[in-house]
Amino acid sequence: MSSVIPSGATRRAFLVGAGSLPFLARRAAASELTVLSSGGLNAAYLALAPDFQRTTGHTLTSVGASSMGAAPDAIPQRLTRGEPADVLLLADGGVPPLEARGFIRPGSRVDIARSLIGACVKDGAPKPDISTLDAFRQTLLNARSIAYSASASGVYIENEMYRKLGIHDQVMPKSRRILSERVAAVVARGDAEFGFQQVSEIITVPGVTYLGTIPEEVQPPTIFCAVITANSRQPEAAQALIRFLASPEAAPALRRTGLEPLTRG
Repeated sequence: MSSVIPSGATRRAFLVGAGSLPFLARRAAASELTVLSSGGLNAAYLALAPDFQRTTGHTLTSVGASSMGAAPDAIPQRLTRGEPADVLLLADGGVPPLEARGFIRPGSRVDIARSLIGACVKDGAPKPDISTLDAFRQTLLNARSIAYSASASGVYIENEMYRKLGIHDQVMPKSRRILSERVAAVVARGDAEFGFQQVSEIITVPGVTYLGTIPEEVQPPTIFCAVITANSRQPEAAQALIRFLASPEAAPALRRTGLEPLTRG
């Protein structure tokens, strides 16, 4: 789903003032940018986008897209179909395959934020213990059903984490990869008892209780980054958006949505 982001006000806690963004000088000719944004960065990006538009005059069309995978809305699938895009916001693991296929402008990558995998249950459900590795392992063995993302965190859970815990064969039959939807939404409906996804993709969804991050021993920090597509017709405006998202002024919105900013200067 895509939408043109309005330039009106949004919640003030997320926004940065125009006066604090001297590098975003208004261009004589405004540009239209299409941004494919994965779930990990999407909440912060959508909150910050109106101020970027107001300050620069550029127009942003936002398209939700997972960083990787075979789902129809995944970034690789959208680009393969020839859908237009100027900026990609995605997990770093999704970058090399796109670079190899020539979809990304060389040297355009900028790291924006660090993200961790979290867990959730439905509001009102008992809160299982995930505070230690042993408790976490037992919680997964006890869970009746488990949901995980089809993107970066889910690929890791399915291919690596369950094996590290030594429970792959026991839990895979009751685990389900969620395509084109937030895992937390599935848990909130009661369609899964326990859910995994990036913290930023859990805490903004109503109807679930966030349990915390998974144990450090099996936690793979994910870097979310921004790149310019090879076919972008507005590379200068795209670069301005990326500088904005990586700026210290954007950091509060990133933190508010469960991310650790990787600011510069």
